[in-house]
Amino acid sequence: MNLDEKIVIDKKSGKITVTGSDRAGVYDIGTPEAFAVISDAWIRSGWDTKYVYSFTWLGRPIIQLPEDMIRMQEVIYTVKPDMLIETGVAHGGSLIFYASLFHAMGRGRVVGLDIEIRPHNRKAIESHELFDYITLIQGDSASPEVAGEVEKLVRPGEVVMVSLDSNHSKEHVLAELSAYAPLVSVGSYVVVMDGIMEHLAGAPRTEDDWTWNNPRQASVEFVSMNPDFEIVEPEFRFNEGVVTKRVTYWPSAYLKRIR
Repeated sequence: MNLDEKIVIDKKSGKITVTGSDRAGVYDIGTPEAFAVISDAWIRSGWDTKYVYSFTWLGRPIIQLPEDMIRMQEVIYTVKPDMLIETGVAHGGSLIFYASLFHAMGRGRVVGLDIEIRPHNRKAIESHELFDYITLIQGDSASPEVAGEVEKLVRPGEVVMVSLDSNHSKEHVLAELSAYAPLVSVGSYVVVMDGIMEHLAGAPRTEDDWTWNNPRQASVEFVSMNPDFEIVEPEFRFNEGVVTKRVTYWPSAYLKRIR
């Protein structure tokens, strides 16, 4: 996403004109190229308007793009993990989302980690009808103590998946990857969320160092040093259209364990 890029949308002619970037040109509005340009602008507008702060899942706020959660569902249903470890609890919407999938699938549970689980959020999560599928652990997710506590919850032979959505600094994400990637089963994933930070630097509510200090850079660095993992774009499980790339806050997110 280039913040210097300029876009003109002419709905009458069905043309998109792009200047100021390496994808400058004129595109028919029904092409994947035009869709990508419009989607990038939509992502930026959504960031500025805090669009993701407008959804709930079964009663709990879920601060995610809906497409990201639907794509995550596709991966979860394919992998069928027995245990999903998520760092970052916030209001608990993602935990409830995963718990609802596991309830529907008849297998699986989710462990939520956060350095601070606020009392009103804990109360709401613990009183939810799907709480039987959830374990909450409070503490620094990157600490050896918390990682050790989580490891003890993994039963022999279980399929494990991990999602990282807590402190998004590169250093902290790398520490979480070191702690939890070894628990991921072959064929499963660790999902590193919010790499979009790299492309939003300069927008409101951002920091200049987001160009390098972000989860995507942590993913790239981790994979370069760990040949057991590779960044794999998840396959669309169904697609009768021409769009083949996700509209996402999670670029380069899916780190698959290949051996």
